[in-house]
Amino acid sequence: QVQLVESGGGLVQAGGSLRLSCAASGTIFSIDVMGWYRQTPGKQRELVATITDALRTKYANSVKGRFTISRDNAKNTVYLQMNSLKPEDTAVYYCWVVSRGPYWGQGTQVTVSS
Repeated sequence: QVQLVESGGGLVQAGGSLRLSCAASGTIFSIDVMGWYRQTPGKQRELVATITDALRTKYANSVKGRFTISRDNAKNTVYLQMNSLKPEDTAVYYCWVVSRGPYWGQGTQVTVSS
């Protein structure tokens, strides 16, 4: 089993920045893909960004140029640097890891005020 612990959410004004972190622990053989999804009430969870073990990244069009995903394999940690935040980025952000199966974090709230 893999446990994911997220941190870094909070309240920020539009135009500001936040950095999310997600640390994986437990029985980890290898982590293929790490990423972030987000969800707002009444909507489906949507992909924000992913990064493979080969450091290939993928971003939602809505965050390209503003968000940067990175990972530290030695720490089994994935980061999401969010800049130029907009009110529409407000959501619960979930860490997602694929390690012989998908795992989800508990979610961290990001609120961007206008």
